[in-house]
Amino acid sequence: MKKLWTETKVGKMNLPHRLAMAPMTRSRANVDGTPGKLAALYYSQRASLGLIITEGTQPSDDGQGYLRTPGIYTKEHIEGWKEVTDAVHDAGGYLYIQLMHAGRMSHPDNTPHHRQPVAPSAISPGVQMFTQKGMQDVPVPRELSVEDIHATVDDFRKAAAAAIEAGADGVEIHGANGYLLHQFIAENANTRTDKYGGSSKNRARFAIEVTAAVAEEIGADRTGFRISPGNLDFVDINEGENGLDVYRYLIPELAKLNLSYLHVMHLGNDNFLKEIRDVWQNTLLVNRSGRPLENIDTDIEANLAEVAPVGAWALGNPDFVERLKTGAQLNEPDRTTFYGGDSKGYTDYPFLNSK
Repeated sequence: MKKLWTETKVGKMNLPHRLAMAPMTRSRANVDGTPGKLAALYYSQRASLGLIITEGTQPSDDGQGYLRTPGIYTKEHIEGWKEVTDAVHDAGGYLYIQLMHAGRMSHPDNTPHHRQPVAPSAISPGVQMFTQKGMQDVPVPRELSVEDIHATVDDFRKAAAAAIEAGADGVEIHGANGYLLHQFIAENANTRTDKYGGSSKNRARFAIEVTAAVAEEIGADRTGFRISPGNLDFVDINEGENGLDVYRYLIPELAKLNLSYLHVMHLGNDNFLKEIRDVWQNTLLVNRSGRPLENIDTDIEANLAEVAPVGAWALGNPDFVERLKTGAQLNEPDRTTFYGGDSKGYTDYPFLNSK
């Protein structure tokens, strides 16, 4: 794992190694969307991972999907995130806030304004989600008008500016996992007939507009983008038989913007990962689903990635870097405490030196 421990430059950041903390929803924010009282401790505990990418953070009231997720669009949000960024910086790490608009993956009971979810088309994902009243069907969303789309692009721009005001080192735009940007990409979630639907170019248009606006606002070297190409069935998202063609258009267009990084949630198509590497010359983060620990550096050694983000291993092991370096046993993440709750399964995982 020699190359894993070498330094690398990502955007404006000088990272001490090739690991990072992947974004993970924890559902512990305050009701108003400010980060919870333990968020600063949670993220700063994991600062040795170098680059910390936060949980999905909504850019607007419309952007919230789940209960108790944080926002970054009010003064209160900014002040709350300042505590987090200060704590991470004091511990020697960097922090990117992930901007996540849930789109149709929402319920009125989970949002501040209690309105119908929004999406590229009025198509329900056909699933249930947890609300204050328990599990409920996700309703049919309202189709965004072109004017609404332009306003949403501006929401991302403003949220990015708010993240920088809060002291974040940058933002990651969430274009994966079945949320709004991914819904525009997916064939079965986007049946529009205007310039935002139909062709690969049109289905990629919204993602490109959002990214260009954010990069213009805060700088391309502070802007990352996350994708999950080949995701055939995630919350009823289906990109279609020719789904990769959207990415074959999208990725080169994003590359023109000279972003800080592209973050790939890799689902097993190694040939397409090689295609991405060929067209993406800036930093590539590759998070392989289900990879064994001994293969954590495989893509880095093969020059298919510069950075390997860590998810659940980082959640359960705040000192994951030290444990990996020394070969120490890892804590087992408690899946019953992944979402919601207090310090249990959040900030109480033991460090090596606390045993």
